[in-house]
Amino acid sequence: MTNISRLSFADEIEQAEPPREFSMLHFISFKGDKDPKRHLKHYQSAMLLYQNNDYLMCKIFATTVQSEEQDWFYTLPPQSIWSFDKLSLVFIKEYSSYHSIKKKSDHLFNIKKNPKESLRDYVKRFKTEKVRIVGCNDLIAKSVFQKGLPVD
Repeated sequence: MTNISRLSFADEIEQAEPPREFSMLHFISFKGDKDPKRHLKHYQSAMLLYQNNDYLMCKIFATTVQSEEQDWFYTLPPQSIWSFDKLSLVFIKEYSSYHSIKKKSDHLFNIKKNPKESLRDYVKRFKTEKVRIVGCNDLIAKSVFQKGLPVD
């Protein structure tokens, strides 16, 4: 590991060795302009087999950030991270301004077909927005889609 972990991890984490069967996984690097909760979900999914190894979770997580975000680790007080839960909370707090705002079905009411827009482009734009809404009600979506069409 790098000197990053020596600055912030508790001695127990720093001294822990990875399991013999562990091989480094490929992770999407976190960039500070993305949703930190989404990054944590991706990381935890990739590390599912090791989720009970708190020390490993911390040490490997430090490798998933890059550039200025990696410099953030240097600002953490020495020995301030003693668990993955603590690391997760500190990480989310630091990058919370980039948290994705969940949209609801009523967001679709803002979508209307522009006069010069083709029907195909309107459908594509509507579907793109609908997909971003978790648990979108199809009946509402259908009704809103129709209301977004101009009356001839």
